[in-house]
Amino acid sequence: MYAMERQQLIERELRDVGRVSVVDLARRFDVTTETVRRDLDRLEGTGSLRRVHGGAVSTDRASTAESTLTERRDRQGDAKRAIAAEAASLLGASFRGSIFVDGGTTPAAVAAVLPETLGAGGGVEVVTHSLEAAHLLAGEEQLSLTTIGGRVRGVTGAAVGAHTVRAIAQLRPDIAFVGTNGLSAGFGLSTPDPEEAAVKAAIIQSARRVVLVADAAKFGEELLVRFARLDEIDVLVTDAAPPAPLAEALADADVEVRVA
Repeated sequence: MYAMERQQLIERELRDVGRVSVVDLARRFDVTTETVRRDLDRLEGTGSLRRVHGGAVSTDRASTAESTLTERRDRQGDAKRAIAAEAASLLGASFRGSIFVDGGTTPAAVAAVLPETLGAGGGVEVVTHSLEAAHLLAGEEQLSLTTIGGRVRGVTGAAVGAHTVRAIAQLRPDIAFVGTNGLSAGFGLSTPDPEEAAVKAAIIQSARRVVLVADAAKFGEELLVRFARLDEIDVLVTDAAPPAPLAEALADADVEVRVA
C-alpha cells in the first residue's frame, strides 16, 4: 500500500471516529509504528489532524470544539441505537417512576426507545430539557412528559442557563440518562460549553441513579469543562470495553459498565 493510500484511509477513519491510534494503525496496515508516525506528521502538516500522545485526533476535537446536532446525530448511529436499547433495558416493562433525559444524540436515542420499553400501565413521568427528546416522546400515552425551558442552544437543541439549572435542582428523578462529550480516567466527564456543563452537573446531582450513555469515541477525551467525577455516575452503557486505564478507574469508582 502506498503512503498516499494509507493517509487517505487515516483521514477517513478520523472523519468517522475522530481519533486514531499509532499502534492500531500499524497493525491494520502491517507497517511499523515509525511509518505510521511519519504519515501522521505529514497529515498534521497539511492541517488534516492534530497529534496527541499515542495517535491523533481530528482538528475539530479541540477542547472547545463542538459538532452540530445534525452531524452528531449521523455519527456512530448504530452504536448509539445499541447503547440506547441496552440503557432502556435497565428500566424494564414494570418500571414506574420518574426519568430525566439529558440533551444530546445518545440520550435522545434512549428517548426514542422508551415507549417500546415501558409497559402500557402508565405511572411514568419523563422530564427533559432537550427539544429532540421532547419531540420523540410527545403524544406517547404510556408516559407523562414535562419539559424544562431556558435558552436553547442551537448546537445541541437543549435548554441551558440559570433558569434551567434552578428548575432541575428542584427535582429528584429516579433515574437520569446523561450524555457526555468526553470520558477519561483522570478528568472524568467533560463537555466544551460551561452552560451545558452546569445543566449536566445539576442533573447528576438531582438524580437518584445516573446512567451515562456514551460511545467508545468519547473514551480518553477531555473537553474544556468537567461536570462530574467518575464516582458520581452509577452505570456506564457503551458500545466497546473501555481501555485498561479507564476501566480500572471506573472499577475503582464502583461504576457498573455494560457493553451493548
